Amino acid sequence: MPKKKRLDIDYTFNFGLYGIISSLKAYKLAWEINRITAKNLAKMPDFEITNKKNITGHHLYYAVSNEVNSLRLFKNKPNEESESRELLVPEHAHFDFILYTQGDAYEDSNRLQQLLRNIPSVELVAFIPLAALKSKEHFIF
Repeated sequence: MPKKKRLDIDYTFNFGLYGIISSLKAYKLAWEINRITAKNLAKMPDFEITNKKNITGHHLYYAVSNEVNSLRLFKNKPNEESESRELLVPEHAHFDFILYTQGDAYEDSNRLQQLLRNIPSVELVAFIPLAALKSKEHFIF
């Protein structure tokens, strides 16, 4: 019997993730982020994640990007009509939203966190270290 070979792919992750706790609706938080960062986050089609049992979860998200920078706001919990109840980042179930940043414009994480903390209904903003995050593969686009 021939031996099976396994191909392991090691990705490099060059993005940052921030967890946000807020009672705001997603569209209102996106509007507030647009206001403080002078960006134009726009609603995108639902972000789909299929788990190991082939059950798909749909997550609401807003995004703005160009050739160099990308900013995406995801709702951590799936939509009501999703088959799956799996969170986008299950290791951090307490976060309502996940902010994905990529590029030079968002390298100063302290400045971005301070801007987000200035939104009145944002209770907490925290950087999520990628080293210990098992669900970081969800953010490979």
